Amino acid sequence: MPNQFWLSQLQKHRAIAVIRAPTFELGRQMAMAVASGGMQLIEITWNSDRAAELISQLRFKLPECTIGTGTLFNVQQLQAAIASGAQFLFTPHVDPAMIQAAVEKDVAIIPGALTPTEIITAWTQGASCVKVFPVQAVGGASYIKSLQGPLGHIPLIPTGGVTLENAKEFLQAGAISVGLSSELFPKHLVEDGNWEAIAQQASNLIQQLA
Repeated sequence: MPNQFWLSQLQKHRAIAVIRAPTFELGRQMAMAVASGGMQLIEITWNSDRAAELISQLRFKLPECTIGTGTLFNVQQLQAAIASGAQFLFTPHVDPAMIQAAVEKDVAIIPGALTPTEIITAWTQGASCVKVFPVQAVGGASYIKSLQGPLGHIPLIPTGGVTLENAKEFLQAGAISVGLSSELFPKHLVEDGNWEAIAQQASNLIQQLA
C-alpha cells in the first residue's frame, strides 16, 4: 500500500483500534465490534492468538477496513505479517533492516520511537510515519506539541496513554492519528461479550475526532 494512501487513511479516520487478543475468536469479535462502530483502521498485534490467520480473515470479512499488525520485533515476523495480508506494520522500536524490508515490499511501516533522535532516525530510514510510544510517560499531548516546532514535517501517531477523553488533544497538538488499545476494550465489556457497548465506544470516539 503506497504511503500516500496510508497517510490519507490516517487523516481521514484519525484513530487506530489496537487489538491484542488471547484467543482467535475474541480477536475476531473485538475487530467486528469496532468496525460496526465505524472504525476502519484495525491493528491486530502479532502476539495475538493466530494473528496471521486473523488478519487474513478480517481482510476478507471487512473489505472496507484497513487491517494491519503491530508488535513486530524482527524481519522474519515482518515478512510473515506481509504474507498474511497486513496492510500496515507497527514496531515497538527502530530497526533499519525492518524498515528497509517493508519499503521494498511497499507496505507502510510505523516504527516506535520516543526521543527526537529516534524519531528522526526512523523517518530518515524510510518510515511511513512514526509511533511515539509510550507517550503518556513523557507528558502526553504536550510532548507531541513540543515536537511540532522542529519535527512538524514528520507524521506522528502517539500510543500508550491515549484515552477516549484525551484523544482529541493529541490531534490538536499535531498528531496525524492516535492508537487506542485497552481504552477501547474495557476488560469487563470484553469478558461479558458486550460487543454493542464496544461498538458504541468506537462510534463515540469517531464522532469526537471528526
